[in-house]
Amino acid sequence: MGERTPLAAEDVAARLAERDGWSGDTTGITKSFAIDFQTGTHLIGDVALIAKELEHHPDVELHWAETGFSMTTYTAGGVVTELDFKLADAIDAIADR
Repeated sequence: MGERTPLAAEDVAARLAERDGWSGDTTGITKSFAIDFQTGTHLIGDVALIAKELEHHPDVELHWAETGFSMTTYTAGGVVTELDFKLADAIDAIADR
């Protein structure tokens, strides 16, 4: 199974259950971080570097006290794939620093 192979609903649900704060379904996954605007800009910049390496880019929302990320694999038809969870793990690792 490749990184861009669609995941079954059971797989998405199981993987989301293993991750703190992530939610979604087979069409996309999301997480928001309660952080200030300046910290959010730094988080987005660091995530952008990893996204470029993975050739997989999240949708981003930046607000005064919250920064959010949403992912789906558009090249697989707008479904969740291994690549989405790979990026989710990278985002969590960056946010934990």
